Amino acid sequence: MVPLMPSSPRARRSPTPRVNFRTRSKVGWLLVTITVGLATIAGCDPHETSTKAPLSIAEFLETDDHNEFNRALRPTAFVFPRDHGAHPGFKNEWWYVTGNLTDTHGSRFGFQFTLFRNAISAGSITSASNWATNQVYLAHAAVTDGNQDRIYHDERFSRGAMGLAGVVHDPFKAWLEDWSLAAESNSTCTTCFNVRLHAIGNGFNIDLNLINTKPYILHGDSGLSRKSETPGNASYYYSYTRLQTEGRITIADQDYSVQGESWLDHEWSTSSLEKDQVGWDWFSIQLADRSEIMLFQLRHRYDPNKNFIYGTFVGDDGVSYRLADFTIDTVGYWVSPASGVTYPSGWTVVIPSHDITLTLTPIVRAQEINASFRYWEGAVDVNGFAASKKLNGHGYVELTGYD
Repeated sequence: MVPLMPSSPRARRSPTPRVNFRTRSKVGWLLVTITVGLATIAGCDPHETSTKAPLSIAEFLETDDHNEFNRALRPTAFVFPRDHGAHPGFKNEWWYVTGNLTDTHGSRFGFQFTLFRNAISAGSITSASNWATNQVYLAHAAVTDGNQDRIYHDERFSRGAMGLAGVVHDPFKAWLEDWSLAAESNSTCTTCFNVRLHAIGNGFNIDLNLINTKPYILHGDSGLSRKSETPGNASYYYSYTRLQTEGRITIADQDYSVQGESWLDHEWSTSSLEKDQVGWDWFSIQLADRSEIMLFQLRHRYDPNKNFIYGTFVGDDGVSYRLADFTIDTVGYWVSPASGVTYPSGWTVVIPSHDITLTLTPIVRAQEINASFRYWEGAVDVNGFAASKKLNGHGYVELTGYD
């Protein structure tokens, strides 16, 4: 919907290609791991732009049954801090943070940090080797520099063994090598979420403190977020929609003291795209009146009228409401000079039930991520109206499957 090697332009990687994973399934993640490992062994930089990413999002979320894994079939009781941690019985999981920041001079920045977990087999590992695991991790991190109209991004892989990568819930920590999202204190407060984000990548450094100013919210049916009409094609999904954020961003050796707001998503599932779904458009919006909006549409390959849509509106009091009556219209496009992919670039969102009309404009048009997956992930400005009252704010947009 990702490092403390400032002397090297290439992020350090664990020796993934030398280990045989015990697995029964031919999943996309193993292909990704091999791709990056072979590129590293050959002396090639896997961050270099190519005309085609190694793996498409549709291939990653292939339509195999994965019957050995748990599925999100019905609402469940969320328990914190337990559910901040990993859910290895499910095939896929991610912890995803995005934010909009400004420095003391008003310069604009966006950032993304995502840790993905993927199980390549169900059950426990019986090997005596400390390297054996059935959990593979991928991390993406990115910074958008609004003044320079440029995005910086990096990617890492590792296995969930030998302390190289993993997630624990008490105190919460999600990490891949020295990239981490970790609790600042071992608090017994079940409504608090106070974490530090740290990642050093190719040309950038992120070092931020995030603390929730509103409670978490559950999407869908008490946290069961359906992705199609097929039973089990769903995730368990919660968000912190308003995280006060401050710290430092470094870009090309220039240090910035920044503050702003962030958004955290955590989802786990054994869900696949339907055969006619090619990708998704996801929107998070934080408005100045302290309301928030999450929208997504899973795009049908042939017929936009068959897109699967869902939305959540969160009032300033933290109470959330389901949105089923919105429209998302593209008002512009951008063609990537690196990949040749055409992406939507600018949107009008209309929510009749709340009498809201919003215009979303990227702060930088070129916010394409060229990694093992190619996608567009970027900060946006938001302007519009609720009834006759002007609204403004900021947000993030993720676009997948356009290549």
